[in-house]
Amino acid sequence: MKEIFDKLSADCSKITTKLYSTSFSFGIYFLNKNLRLPIYSIYGFVRLADEIVDSFHSFDKEYLLNKFKADTFEALELGISLNPILNSFQKVVNEYGIDHQLIILFLNSMEMDLLEKNYTPELYDTYILGSAEVVGLMCLKVFTNGDEVEYQKLKPYAMKLGSAFQKVNFLRDLKADHQSLKRSYFPNVNLAAFCDKQKKAIESEIETEFEQALIGIKMLPLSSRSGVYLSYIYYRKLFTKIKGLSAERIMNERIRISNHRKVGLMLDSMIRHKLNVI
Repeated sequence: MKEIFDKLSADCSKITTKLYSTSFSFGIYFLNKNLRLPIYSIYGFVRLADEIVDSFHSFDKEYLLNKFKADTFEALELGISLNPILNSFQKVVNEYGIDHQLIILFLNSMEMDLLEKNYTPELYDTYILGSAEVVGLMCLKVFTNGDEVEYQKLKPYAMKLGSAFQKVNFLRDLKADHQSLKRSYFPNVNLAAFCDKQKKAIESEIETEFEQALIGIKMLPLSSRSGVYLSYIYYRKLFTKIKGLSAERIMNERIRISNHRKVGLMLDSMIRHKLNVI
């Protein structure tokens, strides 16, 4: 009765998503019902890898990540894993034909987080490709459900959206990344002397990516458009809040949108989608 274990596995990924991210949980809820579990499964996989490099400081993170990587590809090959999150992920990868190269690029970016380093523009682009853009492409594989022409058409927009989300996360998490994890992702930026001019340059880059991403969101199938649009709206609101603050302030606190405000954004997004005015 592997169907029972597969259901348990999918439920584990769903619980993981809801526990770690209310914003993405809201977005997934507005996807077509048959898309929700596959996207939960992708998020669960991504979240687990991210936790290894971001949170498990009392353990050998390099060993854990290498084991996670080996377990991932074993699950993909065997079509099963005793790790429920990997079991649900392998099922989605195999069902939707997700390119294993996307998974390799993602795990490579996670490996980059094991080391303290100053990012060059090239390393910065490589990290964002693996940590965010390919995750958008995994989800796009689910959204387009085997339509390769549609996938290729929407691919650049999905990458821009993933990149914009990640760069907003970088700004939101500057304090924790710099002080706790000793990370500085932005190239040619000394966070010890981070200033409003540098912040505005980064924001200009993000603004352009958001504008390009919205073009692709409007072309998504109806089954996924409203959910992706809600996530876009949430991140735009978070980005607007960050833009209104000084560089000094975002270096000293984590900026967030309250759950109450997220519900308001959810309702507004739902109305806009119903009226077809996104």
